[in-house]
Amino acid sequence: MKIVGITGGVGSGKSEILTYIGRNFDAAVVKADEVAHLLMAPGRACYPEIVQLFGNAVMREDMTIDRKRMAAIVYQDREQLEKLNQIVHPEVKKYILRAIEREKKNETEYFFIEAALLLEDNYDAICDELWYIYTDEDARRERLKLSRGYTDARIDEIMANQLSEDEFSERCDFEIDNSGDFAHTIEQINQRMSRL
Repeated sequence: MKIVGITGGVGSGKSEILTYIGRNFDAAVVKADEVAHLLMAPGRACYPEIVQLFGNAVMREDMTIDRKRMAAIVYQDREQLEKLNQIVHPEVKKYILRAIEREKKNETEYFFIEAALLLEDNYDAICDELWYIYTDEDARRERLKLSRGYTDARIDEIMANQLSEDEFSERCDFEIDNSGDFAHTIEQINQRMSRL
C-alpha cells in the first residue's frame, strides 16, 4: 500500500482533490482535521484534557466542545494553541496509524492523509511521498469567503499561522497546481497516480 500525505494552505482545495481520489481510485482517505473533531467528542481520547485546559469557556450546554469558541481563544493565544496541539496531534497520529494498519489488512492500494500540519507533525516519516496543493492566494481568499464566509482579517490570521509557499514546495515530493480549472487538476492527479 502506498501512503501519500497531502498538504497545502487553507483554501487550496485539498478536500475537493481528496474527494476525486476517493471516488476514482482504490484509496482510503483520512483527514486529520476530521479525526481531531472525532477525538474531541465526549468519551473520546482528547476530551478530558481539553476540558481540563479550557474549562467552561469552550463547553456547550450538552457538554460537547464548542470548536468555534476554542478556535477564538487559541488564535489569540499561542501558548494555549501549543497546549491544544500537544493534546490533539499525538492522538490524531495514533488514530491514523491504526487506520493504516486496518487498510493494509484490507489490501487497499492507496492511503491518503490530509493534514494542514503534515510537515510540522513529521508525517513524512510514515508517508511514501508528500503532495503540496498549490493555489494562488487570490483564489484561496475568494474560496474561503464564498465557502466559509471568512473575512479578510480571519484569512490573514489563518495564513499567518501556516508555512510559506516556498516551505511547502521545498519539503514536498510533488506539487499540484489547483489555481485554475479543476479538469487541469485532475490531469495532474491522474498522471501522478499512474506513476505511484
